[in-house]
Amino acid sequence: MSTPSHSGPGETTAAAAGTPDPTDPDAIKADIEATRAQLGRTVDELSNRLDVPARARERAARTKDTAVETYRESPPAVIGAGLALAGLVVGLIVLRRRRATARRKR
Repeated sequence: MSTPSHSGPGETTAAAAGTPDPTDPDAIKADIEATRAQLGRTVDELSNRLDVPARARERAARTKDTAVETYRESPPAVIGAGLALAGLVVGLIVLRRRRATARRKR
């Protein structure tokens, strides 16, 4: 086993240990500033995660951008998909009304 370098009896120098001196005011200040910066980033991240309206707006904007980009790349496909969806909705409405009318006649 190796023994640490000693500057005196029972004392290890900060340089020999490879770490900054924990009693050095500049090292303490730097550590505090690093901790503050990390805490600030954590608080910002938590705030962003808890801001549901902003996240919803961001998601809507991304969805809109995706739809616009898809339309620009292939307009006929988007138009066809839109018409198919509209036809499905109309078909479901007609089917539902027919069933409701049939139930009333019973």
